[in-house]
Amino acid sequence: MRRVPLPLVLVCGALLLVASCGWSRAADSDEGRAPGAPTGVTAAAGSATSVHVMWNAVTDGPGVRTYEVYRGTTKVKEVPGAQHMVDVTRLRPSTLYAFTVQARDTDGRLGPPSRAVRARTPAMAAADRSAPTRPPRPAGRPAGSRAAQLSWGASRDDRGVASYDVYQGGVKIHSVGGNQTATVVTGLRPGTAYVFTVRARDAADNLSPASGPVRLTTPGTDDGRDTAPTGFTATTHRAGGAYYIDLSWIAPRTDGVITEYQIQLDGTAATSLVWGGTPPPGRARHSFYVGEAAGEEHRVRLRARLPDGTWGGYSAERTVTTGG
Repeated sequence: MRRVPLPLVLVCGALLLVASCGWSRAADSDEGRAPGAPTGVTAAAGSATSVHVMWNAVTDGPGVRTYEVYRGTTKVKEVPGAQHMVDVTRLRPSTLYAFTVQARDTDGRLGPPSRAVRARTPAMAAADRSAPTRPPRPAGRPAGSRAAQLSWGASRDDRGVASYDVYQGGVKIHSVGGNQTATVVTGLRPGTAYVFTVRARDAADNLSPASGPVRLTTPGTDDGRDTAPTGFTATTHRAGGAYYIDLSWIAPRTDGVITEYQIQLDGTAATSLVWGGTPPPGRARHSFYVGEAAGEEHRVRLRARLPDGTWGGYSAERTVTTGG
């Protein structure tokens, strides 16, 4: 069985709409041409000296290796094909900038630029370059099988702490006000090991170093069945001389919104689907490119990243054959 390259990440959101991201079939592919122009490009000032640029994944062609971000005609960032957002820094306050994005495929071909998007940086406020101190004395304990009680000492900041962010495994899962040094994190799984950290944020968006880790395990057992997508189906279709795998599933029921899935193809993590906003209700659908050869057999399944920052159980595995 021949392996084929896959697009690594698909970013979806209420303002980011592409053919294969609207849960319709992916665009026709042609390995003989460069990738298309990125769509859904947005730019928003993050501070007086930075702009956050975001775009949709390019899904046509043999696969995107990198994206290049331009400020006017100057290339300012280059990111891997799995990444679809970036902060452009070292800008001037009170300045209007125009940004475009181009995709470079795995064969080195550079596609056309996206439409230009503009963002104006605000005026520089009174300087505040001092981040809060690391939250001291973090502690925690299970509060039943699906929650944890966390606490920490107050951070110090020259202008005051605006909020505290709680992370689990590198994923931000909770936030509380700057006058609060304890919280209950809910929506956890029984019998699951967690590592929490806390970071303080001030009004100028300066972020403290992470606190020491809080390690705990919720009581009970969890075999992952309740966290796996259900009703999972997989079929194939042919378009433009290429084959695509069509997936359909129902999201697991959780205490929060699921915005990310990981697709496993032939035993290897192949593609991530990430919504930038609220995912569509009901049955989800997604198609992705797997090559031009007929008669190839593939095994596919997927799992969700749960609101607690952990991966849920895998769906049932399905086997499909291109052209079958």
